[in-house]
Amino acid sequence: MRSSRLLDLMLRLQGGPGTTAARLAEQLDVSVRTVYRDVAALQAAGVPVWTESGPGGGIRLLDGWQSKLSGMTGTETSALMLLGIPGLADDLGLADVTARAESKLLGALPLPLRAGALLWRERLHVDAPGWFARTSETGELASIAAAVLDGRRLRIRYRRGAREVSRTLDPLGLVAKAGVWYLVARHRDRTLSYRVTRIDAAQILDEQARRPASFDLAAWWSETTAEFDRALLRYPCRVRLSPFAWRRLRSVVGEEAAEVTPSDPDEQGWVTVDLVLEAEDVATDQLLTLAPGVEVLAPTSLRAALATAGRETARLNAT
Repeated sequence: MRSSRLLDLMLRLQGGPGTTAARLAEQLDVSVRTVYRDVAALQAAGVPVWTESGPGGGIRLLDGWQSKLSGMTGTETSALMLLGIPGLADDLGLADVTARAESKLLGALPLPLRAGALLWRERLHVDAPGWFARTSETGELASIAAAVLDGRRLRIRYRRGAREVSRTLDPLGLVAKAGVWYLVARHRDRTLSYRVTRIDAAQILDEQARRPASFDLAAWWSETTAEFDRALLRYPCRVRLSPFAWRRLRSVVGEEAAEVTPSDPDEQGWVTVDLVLEAEDVATDQLLTLAPGVEVLAPTSLRAALATAGRETARLNAT
């Protein structure tokens, strides 16, 4: 963490007129004492940081000094966003570019900062896809990514069920979710997501893409997925749960469905909750994983389905 903060401090000072320790402390979310310790560490690493007291004083770099973080192309600079996320650069066809950017970045750092960065690379690995999930084929992803980054319109052939449709899109961004890539784009007046593995062809057009000035990819994705999750929840039921089953509920039915208030615990610690799940067959499968700490109170059809599944499970596993 400290090496990252030292780099942040150096870049904040670079090219600026200087600032106060109090302001840097607020920006970095540390104490003023920590800022002065970090300044001393940069000075020891050979970075010409000056501190001046009195009116107009503060902390600044020697006039004209720049770090060695130079010689990077625009693509390499963009690829810095992919460092530390294995697989994404490969999918986007930017593995070599990302490796070059990482090499230039490390070479530009003073030795103490470089050592800290290498330590993180050696001891932290991000494995984005879920367990037992195969990474999706990327297909036309490289072309799609080029259109996204260049701000060019895109013509695609997309499979919707048994049909294949053509769309001319204004690409807005790419999202990688559990190893699956999605293109977020405008089609006419709607913003939609397209699973990349269902795009059979992608042609980059000469026209500039139209992008709403206020569009925020992360915020749009978060709001859209939350709405989708809520739309699936249409099956109300009431259940009693043991303390263990109540603690496991969120991991079994998901965060949206588990946002419920339980009753006061009874003498055995069991609670009653009203849930809204996707459908009866889905509810049966989910609640079975909470057995034997679950009792369905309503509806009776779900109670019967759970009882039938329990009896069949007991029969198959009887000694």
